[in-house]
Amino acid sequence: MESKQIRLIDREGKLVGIMPYHEALLKAQEQQLDLVEISAKANPPVYKLGDASKIKYEKEKKLKAQKLKERQAAPKILRIGFNEGTHDLMIKSKKIEEFLNENRIVTIEMRLHGREKAHFDLAKTKMENFLKLISLPYKIIQPIQRSPQGFLVSLKKN
Repeated sequence: MESKQIRLIDREGKLVGIMPYHEALLKAQEQQLDLVEISAKANPPVYKLGDASKIKYEKEKKLKAQKLKERQAAPKILRIGFNEGTHDLMIKSKKIEEFLNENRIVTIEMRLHGREKAHFDLAKTKMENFLKLISLPYKIIQPIQRSPQGFLVSLKKN
């Protein structure tokens, strides 16, 4: 019976070579280490010598960092109201500036409710005035457009 072949990597991340699984297991036992499967889908499968809990921790850490990058790449959505006060709009414009400083895309949404939908022209003017409150230079990715609920505009740092 032929043992399955695996690709073995040592503690430092250097390739040891391709060898039968039982030989790799013996090597791990000699060095008092664990034999951890890294990639089962590779041909041949990849195994690493090391402390299993430490390898698992490092893998989870990389996964968390990757998820954080993905979350930061997603656009931030900020809603403003039709009847919102000037001070509230100033606070929201400062928040948008923070997001733009982080090189994030910001989508500003103005939702209109009930009778407000009868005043689309006034709502568009309010949206344009709100954009003037943002002191940081920005580039409009998606111009102000009408949506069924109100208006949308997308910005990014210049």
